[in-house]
Amino acid sequence: MSDDIHDQNTCGASGCREYQQLSRRSFVQASTGVVAFLAAHQWVPRVAYAQSHRGGMRDVIVSVYLRGAADAMSMCAPYFENDYYTKRPTIAVARPDSTDPNRLTALDSRFGIPPAMMGLHQAYLDGKLLFVHACGSTDPSRSHFEAQRFMEVGKPRDLSISTGWLGRHLDSVDVMVPGSALRGVAISSGMPQQLVGGPNTLPISNLDTFGIQGSTSTLSARRSSISDMYNLTTDPLKATAASTLQTITVLDAINFAGYAPANGATYPTSTLGTQLKSAAALIRAQVGVEAIAVDVGGWDTHENQAPVTGSMSTLMSTLATSIGAFYRDVIAGGGPNVTIVVMSEFGRRLQENGSRGTDHGHGTAMMVIGQCVLGGRVLTNWPGLAPANLFEGIDLAVTIDYRDILTEIVAQRAGNTQLSTVFPDFTPTPRGVFAC
Repeated sequence: MSDDIHDQNTCGASGCREYQQLSRRSFVQASTGVVAFLAAHQWVPRVAYAQSHRGGMRDVIVSVYLRGAADAMSMCAPYFENDYYTKRPTIAVARPDSTDPNRLTALDSRFGIPPAMMGLHQAYLDGKLLFVHACGSTDPSRSHFEAQRFMEVGKPRDLSISTGWLGRHLDSVDVMVPGSALRGVAISSGMPQQLVGGPNTLPISNLDTFGIQGSTSTLSARRSSISDMYNLTTDPLKATAASTLQTITVLDAINFAGYAPANGATYPTSTLGTQLKSAAALIRAQVGVEAIAVDVGGWDTHENQAPVTGSMSTLMSTLATSIGAFYRDVIAGGGPNVTIVVMSEFGRRLQENGSRGTDHGHGTAMMVIGQCVLGGRVLTNWPGLAPANLFEGIDLAVTIDYRDILTEIVAQRAGNTQLSTVFPDFTPTPRGVFAC
């Protein structure tokens, strides 16, 4: 049995000690990211620029990572399993046929979503949202740090790999817009491991305020001075500075603050809602961005998980309403082709603990949303929740490798044929994620 099993004495309402330390871990910072000025012009998509490169049917990949190990069995509950209810007497969500007003909404005859996830129900009904259940990494670690790193580099237990799967994807596929200043962006204060190694990739915590400080009257002169200063240096600093200055120029042309979502979409004012609204503006501007990474923390629910009325409910509601708004705005609203993938490092224990929470588990769930997703279903090789079917006798087993899903995304929707580069020493099993 893994020695990473949760020690109850090290965990509290905000998660286990390791998760708290990991959440505070500083990332590598962007070389010249500072506060910006943006002109208040009317927001319009840069369609004329985009038409030159959109013939290849390549999607922008938006990766949403739920850090802390999200409880898949609350987000997409196996209501047909009696063990789900017997092992979770206080935190299981009532069956769809219950009279409980907070009951599940059935997705099919086996799985349902709680009220907090209803912001994504329309995408599911439209056939554009696919749940993938009992999936994840086959590595047995229950350490947040280990599991996140192995998942993001794309190969468990290989400490020699320093780049991320999404970074290697960008590095091994032809650029979508020749000369693009910004191919990948993490809407974050630091670079997540999955994007490390990507060319023309930066962490930018706020796309609306990324630029050069000071008065607009001297902006051009200060930009020239910075450029001249870095021209006296050598690569890689010189190249990084040039790329950052070019990125500032590109982002200055997009009025993020004035972005008007399409199709009646309304984004929540949460951090995630703001991030995805900015991502939508960036994608619709069509300046050559091919990958966007967003992190969502807080999913280490050891205490008072409360998927209907408490902390887990709030987390799910924020996630569902934010992605639901993005779906309505970009995917259902006639925007550029996008595939969103939502994942977490592992799932939670089947048995609730004495604090009405759940400890670190194994199998988890993913979501894939996009114009070409074959959705409206739950994709799973369900292993069952009987004790004999649980991983190490306690956790939901992994029956679908998360890389099966990611390889289909990069190959079928992002035009990358170099799968052995993106995911070394891995042979994927086709899962039928896409309809086109």
